[in-house]
Amino acid sequence: MLTIAQALVWAKTQLRDRGVSDDGLHESAAIDSKVLLAASLNKELVYLHTWPEKLLDELQMQTFKEFVEQRSAGHPVAHIIGYRDFWTLRLKVTPDTLIPRPETELLVEIALTLDLPESAKVLDLGTGTGAIALALASEKHNWVITGVDKQSDAVTLSKHNATSNNLERVAFMHSDWFSAVAAQQFDLIVSNPPYIEEENRYLKLGDVRFEPSSALTAGHDGLEDIRHIVAQSRRYLSGNGWLVIEHGYQQGAAVTEIFKENAYNNICTHDDLNGLPRITFGSFQ
Repeated sequence: MLTIAQALVWAKTQLRDRGVSDDGLHESAAIDSKVLLAASLNKELVYLHTWPEKLLDELQMQTFKEFVEQRSAGHPVAHIIGYRDFWTLRLKVTPDTLIPRPETELLVEIALTLDLPESAKVLDLGTGTGAIALALASEKHNWVITGVDKQSDAVTLSKHNATSNNLERVAFMHSDWFSAVAAQQFDLIVSNPPYIEEENRYLKLGDVRFEPSSALTAGHDGLEDIRHIVAQSRRYLSGNGWLVIEHGYQQGAAVTEIFKENAYNNICTHDDLNGLPRITFGSFQ
């Protein structure tokens, strides 16, 4: 049997030898090893640092080996362990939706800084796991938040995540963008829509190979859904409402132009932690 420390060394070597390393598309082999081992033991990451000399039993080692084998084959860590931590939440993840990324937490941070009513009405378009809607709800207990997705499996998943995080007050419903949203005014509309070009080579690399293309691609330039959202949001935003959108790191200028073409004001683009343009927002103020 191996100790926790020895198991981590073994796994890191396995993943690096099979090409799963820190190449900008995957998390590092070291981080992956820790997350997979913690899940195998049903413990938090801190447990690994606290008990490095603890021996794994046979079942734990077998589970860990199976997890490492799946990761070596390219399967996303979130799919292997069944969840992804986002903001302060633990969200169930399935192959039916996009895996929440750290970059999207920036969208949540920006939304929380905006000047909005105490009981703001909020709409999350393409909610997926419910990550954005639930993160906002966890911080703003008086906000009235609705998340929509055109995939029924995503709606089911987001409702599960709401329940597991004690945030049942967030409403989730089936809607292709605004198709099932009744005529009403929102103080804030947020979205992390598909924004990758249909022929982008990135789609054949890393974790995205295992995620639904409908949650990733949007036309030849990746901007098809963003154009639709920016244009249609005008009808659903209150006079002082804000639209906040995540986009690709090379799309900042193009998305800003789309906002301008639709007569938004106070347009701003924020960089992510890598210094790359990631979130654009604007209002009619």
